[in-house]
Amino acid sequence: MFANESSLIAARFAQLAHECGAQPAMTFRGDERKAAQRGDGTLAYDFAKFWRRVERVTAHLQSTWRVESGDRVAWLGFNHELQLVALVACARLGAIFLPLNFRLAGPELQQVLNDAQPRLLIHDGQHAAGALTLRGEGLQYTHQDVLIASAAPRGLPLPLVHSDQPLLLVYTSGTTGVPKGAVHTQAALLANARASAWAHDFVPGDKVLSTLPMFHVGGLCIQTLPALLAGIEVVLHPRFDPTAWLDEMATSRPTLSLLVPATMRAVFEHPRWADTSLDCLRGIMTGSSTVPVAYLETLHARGVPVGQVYGTTETGPVSIVLRLSEAVAHVGASGWPQPEAQVKLINAQGQEVGSGETGEVCIRAANLMRGYWRAGGEADAGLQDGWFHSGDLGQRRDDGCITIVGRSKDMIISGGENIYPAEIENLLVTLPGVAECAVVGLPDARWGEVPVLAVVRAGHAEFQTLDAQKLVNFLQERIARFKLPRRVVFLDALPKSALGKVIKAQLSDQIQRMDSNPAAMAKP
Repeated sequence: MFANESSLIAARFAQLAHECGAQPAMTFRGDERKAAQRGDGTLAYDFAKFWRRVERVTAHLQSTWRVESGDRVAWLGFNHELQLVALVACARLGAIFLPLNFRLAGPELQQVLNDAQPRLLIHDGQHAAGALTLRGEGLQYTHQDVLIASAAPRGLPLPLVHSDQPLLLVYTSGTTGVPKGAVHTQAALLANARASAWAHDFVPGDKVLSTLPMFHVGGLCIQTLPALLAGIEVVLHPRFDPTAWLDEMATSRPTLSLLVPATMRAVFEHPRWADTSLDCLRGIMTGSSTVPVAYLETLHARGVPVGQVYGTTETGPVSIVLRLSEAVAHVGASGWPQPEAQVKLINAQGQEVGSGETGEVCIRAANLMRGYWRAGGEADAGLQDGWFHSGDLGQRRDDGCITIVGRSKDMIISGGENIYPAEIENLLVTLPGVAECAVVGLPDARWGEVPVLAVVRAGHAEFQTLDAQKLVNFLQERIARFKLPRRVVFLDALPKSALGKVIKAQLSDQIQRMDSNPAAMAKP
């Protein structure tokens, strides 16, 4: 074990500090102290300094807040370099790092804290007021800067940490019911890092631009943490901003980044999109199960291949990958299972389906969660014989390539035909005038269910005349007639979770309440 570190994750960073300590590790664009001194807020340091910061934060967690093995350490704030430092410090102590979703309302955050029962809550300045309203037995609070502001004791004894000890506790978005915490062990995070290294084919000189929130496994575990573990520099932004993302193409010239459909669209709609050179990028990854093909083709036309990572909070998330070298030839596909993952597609009877047939995606891999966290009781594994049943529907080609077609709970069965809302949504989101859209199935006496389309018009005045017939005309040239929405609803906004996912159960209820209001409903 390197440098007497029993934690495999900590040992890796100790090794990086020893063997390539002068190599750049972190460029952080949101440091408030640097901003006060110099105005640009940039903090940059190498792997040797990263490790020194880990040692100091470890000692403060031990001596100041008495964090011990198994304790939970919560983080509430925008992305910050100390968030990653604190994660590694928790690894050394056998503690469990709990990144909190800052988009949640106070009662929702309190619900998570009641379940996880952390010993310490670390917060930034922007979320300090909200953090101090949260309560927990024996809960302590500190601003993130205190972690590093002063010298810490040296030589404190470290506990023996096993690879199967939990390190990361991440709560699901809770679009239905109560959010559940997925528990990831140190071994699982290392397995996920191996999968990410394979997915990205990291090479010396790579530089990862990280802008998505690290309270979610997408922002933390698709690129950011795996890149650091691979000895790759990370350029970290506190939060996504399309102007800052485009600026970075000239400033730090990253080779890799991660975007989801919403952030892709923000970049495409930016006035500087067409004139910004992207020649530094060797590829972009996206972490959404379904991405509009038009978005992928827009980036491909600029010479930037877009790979895909399919997974969930429970799966690490790197499970199925479309690597950059395969991206242009397989536009719209999710790819192949990563080397340490098994993937099967099953029908409602639990039987595997054949090539070209649709089935639920089930995954078994080394980077799966251990199970769901339940404070004060036994863990509800959430796995069936080691398999995670995702609830997503996929199809597998003869060559093994998998395409995600939608959620099983979202699938509409109309007159015996299966309709996948994502297919319709991904087409319409590219139509000028459509800011957002979602398709839900509503009961129908004749067909059992029919697809109903909800649309949010873009804000420009020219798009306010967008009507149902134009939408249907656009679709009927591209999809089968039985898939066409039977009704169209225009809304000011779609109901969403704190992670920005459309809550379709709420949308269905909202539409059914509107049925008696003809002014709000249009029929094609």
